[in-house]
Amino acid sequence: MDRPEQLLAVLIVEAALGYPAWLLARIGHPVMWVGRMIAAMDRHWNRAPHARATGVLAALVLVVTGGAAGLVIERLASGWSGMIAIILIATAGLAQRSLHDHVAAVIRPLAAGDLDAARLALSGIVGRDTAALDTSGIAAAATETLAESFCDGIVAPAFWFLILGLPGLFAFKAISTADSMIGHLDARYRQFGWASARLDDVLNWLPARIAGMLICFAGGGGWRILRRDAGAQRRMAGKRDGGRAGRKAGRRRGL
Repeated sequence: MDRPEQLLAVLIVEAALGYPAWLLARIGHPVMWVGRMIAAMDRHWNRAPHARATGVLAALVLVVTGGAAGLVIERLASGWSGMIAIILIATAGLAQRSLHDHVAAVIRPLAAGDLDAARLALSGIVGRDTAALDTSGIAAAATETLAESFCDGIVAPAFWFLILGLPGLFAFKAISTADSMIGHLDARYRQFGWASARLDDVLNWLPARIAGMLICFAGGGGWRILRRDAGAQRRMAGKRDGGRAGRKAGRRRGL
């Protein structure tokens, strides 16, 4: 089975099944395993005055560990049973079903006029305070989360799986998780998280543009806004902590 066919199978299986709740309860999610590794490096390596250097080392460790794990699995997998195993394992790196379920959990009470329930569901996937949001604010926050997670939860991991297989997928997810946890511009992580944040920008450069085009295609427009706001990320860089906090919460749910 060629890589594009593998990716199609991964997308179909993940959209249909997602990450089983019973498996999450028993062993957690691979992103959670990576998160514990990042938290340990943060505790032991995030020390002045060498935080920038140890942060670079942390990013390298994550890339090598993720890539090596994917490579070992691919080397051990053989025949159709091995191909099925690769497809099932790769589904853990995408978040179509999880993203749909979490945004749908906001939409349903919002459509029914139950703003309290909608705010509660929204608080699980965003970092901002949802208590004062009205109907339009809730809808906007859910839409923004959907658009952002569409790239780093679906398009980017699918892209790197298509290009490099499981090693590319695992390496990307490791850096993406690090970006959400330590890629902040605050005093604690400005130096230590610098390498992870910059590497995440590099790995998302092309997938982000693909994601933007897909959103415009799906929405039947928006190209002018896409071009107008393409550089807004740089202008908003100093305010990115809240968004990353939301992504960190989402990581715990597989987003």
